[in-house]
Amino acid sequence: MSQEKAWNLITSQEGLNLWLGESSIILHPGQKYITKTGSGEIRVVKPLQQLRLTWQKEEWKRPSTVQVRIISKASNKTTISFHQENLPHENVREEMKVNWETVLNGIREML
Repeated sequence: MSQEKAWNLITSQEGLNLWLGESSIILHPGQKYITKTGSGEIRVVKPLQQLRLTWQKEEWKRPSTVQVRIISKASNKTTISFHQENLPHENVREEMKVNWETVLNGIREML
């Protein structure tokens, strides 16, 4: 898919519900949000390229940082990348790795 289509998919309400949790989120730097899975703040919005936000589950002591990148490889070939840092420990890192793999599979199904 094109970079534009990937961006539109990730930032659509259906896409946001898939990877961030059900909520109505405004993708604007400084905007705070709460979903069924956690809360945080939008930090960076670079249309067609990148989202960066904090995200914290209720049971975590501090927020993590999630970065979503849309990387155009060639015409109609795009990589959607999720990177999460500042997770509390190895078990949570493994849990979130499985989560992001599930999200990517859900994105494939949406196509």
